[in-house]
Amino acid sequence: MNREPEIYVSTDIEADGPIPGPHSMLSLASAAYLADGTLLGTYTANLETLPGAGPDERTMAWWRGFPDAWAACRRETRAPEHVMRDYLGWLKTLSGRLVFVGWPASWDFMWVYWYLVRFTGERPFRENALDVRSYAMGMRKTEFRQTSRTYLPKRWFDESMPHTHVALDDAREQGTMFLNMHAENLKGPAK
Repeated sequence: MNREPEIYVSTDIEADGPIPGPHSMLSLASAAYLADGTLLGTYTANLETLPGAGPDERTMAWWRGFPDAWAACRRETRAPEHVMRDYLGWLKTLSGRLVFVGWPASWDFMWVYWYLVRFTGERPFRENALDVRSYAMGMRKTEFRQTSRTYLPKRWFDESMPHTHVALDDAREQGTMFLNMHAENLKGPAK
């Protein structure tokens, strides 16, 4: 049996459309944690848009509501091939079994997986992705629709970490929330 520690890599991305390829990932950030909450490190980068890709009108309308976050993800952009090679290198410094953590994992994982395969040819997470809302659904024994931030217990959140739509802020916020949930789940049934 593999006894490597699981490393929870809480990841958030920002993008200019709904899918990779026709649209571009604009920002990528991860915060890597051990199950006890130890922060092993963070990675963050802003990416240049893909050649031939274009922004989605509805996504750009959404971005107009968050001008500070938009400005943050357009600073110091780098070529996607350089960012993804650097990101892969950072992931390889983490000693343990990598578990991608996202909110929603179906969104963030799709982008990160596509970019990693496209620009590095590697799959460091394999297909290991944990969705925080699905985890909450299981813990609370409730319907998925009752797992939005509105319905979740405040004890799972760290009020010092707001949700800003800046990738690193959001990766750290959801990572802390997941670890609070995970620690409670290991103690016994949620209330």
